[in-house]
Amino acid sequence: MVRAGLLWLSEQPRVFRFVRRNRLAARFAARFVAGETVDTALASLTDLKTAHISASLDLLGESVARPEDARAARDTYLELLDRIHVAAADANVSVKLTQMGLDIDERLCVENLRAILQRAKQYGSFVRIDMEGSAYTQRTLDLFTRTLYPEFGNTTGVVLQSYLRRTAADVEAMILLGTRVRLCKGAYKEPATVAFPEKRDVDANYVACLERLLDRGNYLGIATHDERILTHAKAYARGRGIDPSRFEFQMLYGVRRDLQHDLRRSGYRVRVYVPFGSHWYSYLMRRLAERPANIGFILGNVLRESLRRR
Repeated sequence: MVRAGLLWLSEQPRVFRFVRRNRLAARFAARFVAGETVDTALASLTDLKTAHISASLDLLGESVARPEDARAARDTYLELLDRIHVAAADANVSVKLTQMGLDIDERLCVENLRAILQRAKQYGSFVRIDMEGSAYTQRTLDLFTRTLYPEFGNTTGVVLQSYLRRTAADVEAMILLGTRVRLCKGAYKEPATVAFPEKRDVDANYVACLERLLDRGNYLGIATHDERILTHAKAYARGRGIDPSRFEFQMLYGVRRDLQHDLRRSGYRVRVYVPFGSHWYSYLMRRLAERPANIGFILGNVLRESLRRR
């Protein structure tokens, strides 16, 4: 019932108009989304720069249905890369394939991605190919391994999700390919046939994949706010003599900023994923709908961070 209600809310433009006018709702959204424009996204990097934390900028919006919208998203990413370069900001970008037109025409998607990757390569930057729901996992990895990585190498990298049963095998394939991997748990609602339904199994798979990627993988993005896993990752790397320059911790904008700063002060590399764009309302509602438990997760993390600051 909670999931259905959140999905219904995500499709109500009148609710969105109300939310945009509501100061409390806008303040809540501003904690997790860096505004609606390229300007606000880049402005959000100031505090991260002061804390010596890197960023990955993510234009919200997926499942694009019109070619002109896919090209507009491409152009926004090109502008982002230009302005990151001019500002000498410690930031890269993250892109979803359906935002580039994958559901319309794969050739359009590849055309848009090539333009972004060529610009990033020109600047010595990096483009993370984001992972979406399980219906897109194989298509994403196929396009990445057959087209994008052979052409652009480590200008690009991919995301793997530990809640999927297939991920251990995908880890081995990405190690063999030699690409950079961002490992996250995954937040989409998936059937038990393809994803572990129990959190303990998702966590166990995360740890197993984490250890394998630290041992044999290319530069790893450890994307989690789970303090137990963070502690294990640090201890495992120390025990294996793995230099901190071979990996980084990645967290979401506005979530556990205390942990972000603690890790950075301890000498670890930290990157924050910074979402922005006009689709922020639908984005927040859909993310919560995919796993309603995320409501408690977000509010709990805000509370823990607030208590630590007192």
